[in-house]
Amino acid sequence: MALEECSVQPPAPGRRLRPEQEGVALECCSVTLGGMELLTYERSGAVATVTMDDEKVNCLSPAMLQDLGLALDRAAADDVIVLLTGRPGQFSAGFDLSVLRPDGQAAHGMVRAGFELAARLLSYPKPVVVACSGHAIGMGAFLLLSADVRIGAEGPFKISAPEVAIGLTMPQAAIVLCRDRLTPPAFNRAMVVAEVHSPATAMAAGFLDRVVPGPDLLAAAGEVIDALGGLDLAAHAATKARVRRDLLAALREAIESDHAAMRAHGFARAR
Repeated sequence: MALEECSVQPPAPGRRLRPEQEGVALECCSVTLGGMELLTYERSGAVATVTMDDEKVNCLSPAMLQDLGLALDRAAADDVIVLLTGRPGQFSAGFDLSVLRPDGQAAHGMVRAGFELAARLLSYPKPVVVACSGHAIGMGAFLLLSADVRIGAEGPFKISAPEVAIGLTMPQAAIVLCRDRLTPPAFNRAMVVAEVHSPATAMAAGFLDRVVPGPDLLAAAGEVIDALGGLDLAAHAATKARVRRDLLAALREAIESDHAAMRAHGFARAR
């Protein structure tokens, strides 16, 4: 699995280069697995757009999670703002149930990798924006909660944490993350009764910050990124680290607790 360079590309739809970015070379690379592209990494000036697209529902399989980790490694090396999105109609359906259901080492490693990715996004020193292009289920919804700004596409999409509806005990890491980012009533309903949200109600709950028509999603994300580019990014990084210090400590502790419980009891019954 490797990052492969490809030809120079134009800016992503809706993105405008600021004057200081004019003349900066545009770069594009793709993360591939066995010849199948799971996501793309496109750099335009000071922004990297990471687009998940497994041509299905963007399951967060071990392979997709590894590719996302590689993309974040590249973004950190490039020192860029990150825009994370998915294929039209599908942000992510969450963990791969074909791996999760057998409840073995692969499942435990996948769950751990998913929440470690959330911690990486929460602690990434530059702004992280999510353009939620459709359904966001389970770990896909938890990734929304790991970004600085979340913009969703209007449409008949579901955003939910369905664990208790499908026979799984909610991981401690998910509880920590959702308690911090959702409103208190929405947190309880999301965790305890697996409430399903539309994009509009997801905004009220705290999963999203803004909802726009689907065709305008990337343009709206570009406008947000332009505004974020005007921040003092050193102050942004230092403040983010200070604001999220307790959350990240609790999340990392929960990841370790979940992993120990999964090894002892299995994912479905982990306490």
